[in-house]
Amino acid sequence: MNALHCFLPARTMITLLILGLSLLCLGHAGIGSPSSCLAMGMRGQSREDKGDSYQALRAGMVQEQIRARGVRSSAVLDAMTRVPRHLFVPEAARDYAYDDGPLPIGYGQTISQPYIVGFMTEILNLNPHHLVLEVGTGSGYQAAVLAELVAEVFTIEIIPGLAQSATDRLRAQYPQKVRVRQADGYFGWPEKAPFDAIMVTAAAEFIPPPLLEQLKEGGRMVIPVGTPFLVQTLMLVEKINGEIITRSMMPVRFVPLRRTP
Repeated sequence: MNALHCFLPARTMITLLILGLSLLCLGHAGIGSPSSCLAMGMRGQSREDKGDSYQALRAGMVQEQIRARGVRSSAVLDAMTRVPRHLFVPEAARDYAYDDGPLPIGYGQTISQPYIVGFMTEILNLNPHHLVLEVGTGSGYQAAVLAELVAEVFTIEIIPGLAQSATDRLRAQYPQKVRVRQADGYFGWPEKAPFDAIMVTAAAEFIPPPLLEQLKEGGRMVIPVGTPFLVQTLMLVEKINGEIITRSMMPVRFVPLRRTP
């Protein structure tokens, strides 16, 4: 849903400030809703010309931001080359969709930095037959990347507007592989458990016990753990012979895992 890697270029930080102001006008209309205040230029290119360049921008993102930083899984790199990231951000942000940083998507949420998406996906060691749970659908981008790699993805989003827009987007692209639920992700999706892998894309102060219970023996979970709005630790969790093994991977900054009041 929302990752900010610890080291962002100054240009990206400025971009985030500008887009944050622009997206205030989204209100409760949801991602992609028509609005004159979101009519940003395409850096001098027509919409048609820009559309033709997205493939090159995406390839550059994968090579320069993800592979160059150590993500080596060819399956993950290929998946991120295929998924059109620009379709998972508001129209106002599409010119920045392949930049090295997160972007606001409304409702105080973000789409994660491309490298973070690649890194978190790789360390799950996914296989084509896997069943995966994602907590924190956001725009649906991470779920789309997962859908390129596994048999089925079950993804949960607590914010109704984001859940609906992600459902529409993912249903069009992955009608048989991705299911979206609007709910409190803390409790997981018990009727579909156990899961081969679980990805949590919002920061929790501790690892939710229901998610540990729903992780299959030999499965992996990746989750940012720590104080909301501060730097957290990205944790890799494994269930081995019934025991929970955790490993700290890197410092990250995610928005908090929201809960039902």
